[in-house]
Amino acid sequence: MFARSALARASSTAGARLYSTSRAARAPPATMAASVLREVGGPEAMKLETDYPVPELSDGQVLVKNQYAGLNFIDTYHRSGLYARELPCALGQEGAGVIDVVTPKAAEMGLKVGDRVAYNSFFSYAEYTAVPAAKILPVPDGVPLDIATALVVQGMTAHYLTSSAHAGLIQPGEWLLLHGVGGGTCQWAAQMAKIQGYKVIGTVSKGKQAIAEATGCDELIVLDEMEGTSYEDYTSVDVAAKVMEITDGKGVKCVIDGIGANTWELSLASLGLRGICIFFGNASGPVPPVNPLKLIGKSNFICRPKLLDYTASREELLWRSSEVFGWYDEGKLKCSIDRSFPLSETPEGHEYLQSGASTGKVLYDCAKF
Repeated sequence: MFARSALARASSTAGARLYSTSRAARAPPATMAASVLREVGGPEAMKLETDYPVPELSDGQVLVKNQYAGLNFIDTYHRSGLYARELPCALGQEGAGVIDVVTPKAAEMGLKVGDRVAYNSFFSYAEYTAVPAAKILPVPDGVPLDIATALVVQGMTAHYLTSSAHAGLIQPGEWLLLHGVGGGTCQWAAQMAKIQGYKVIGTVSKGKQAIAEATGCDELIVLDEMEGTSYEDYTSVDVAAKVMEITDGKGVKCVIDGIGANTWELSLASLGLRGICIFFGNASGPVPPVNPLKLIGKSNFICRPKLLDYTASREELLWRSSEVFGWYDEGKLKCSIDRSFPLSETPEGHEYLQSGASTGKVLYDCAKF
């Protein structure tokens, strides 16, 4: 990613001359509050530290004073060690706030102190984050900063999943299967798929049916909940059979599957001729290795994409963000903020997300600790 491999230590005197700050030419603070991971483990491994050094800037970066940081499932993978990170670090890879410090190269890009911005970059569980200017997203006046935070990873992920990752193997008017439309990212994806003209089948647990109905899916497959959780029990309904019934036996052209271990087989079984299955998450565990011979029956495709590769240039990043922010501003997208935890309660936020209870975006309030 574009941020440093660990939160940088306090700026040197030479480094301090690199950037311009506010109109009063004040220096940035030396320390800040951050939720720091020093060894992988459960949610309790994250500890609030109130004297953590503010990251030092390189030319081409800005320092953002975070108002919100977003919580995503990938953060739990980093915390547990499923996806390796250099430690110690503050987790999080999205946030929104106000630019506090601008370096000369960032200023040349038109960025200035006081700009309302969002970003997709590491180390957002903190009061301040050093962000490459190329990763900064200007936030329109009509978009609140909590909504902007929700739009960064979940919104942009939903955008690339529905617009690009399928490689054109589905066309408007054709069927798409989307798992877990009662959750955050897939609430966005269902709405965006409809905006782009696809017919959408969503799976959802009974407890989140009303949320899923609000996304505008053409058809819903409602499942029981796994005992003691809010997660869908994918053994309670023959999802592939329901899909074939809805599609007159043809199957869908695209499956978007963020569940993983519990759904990958039924996802493949739901595909039609030359359909594609996009695996993008591991909510129930990772998808095991798939024998390519499983795909031969209907000449199917599978892929496992990631957001970074679909925001590979600033032009692509701004195209995606402008569409997502624009759809929200025009009233075409609804955004649900579920809960906002204080920065001091990062473990509780992870526990809540992993329980499956969330019905929208989960945030951290970086001013509360």
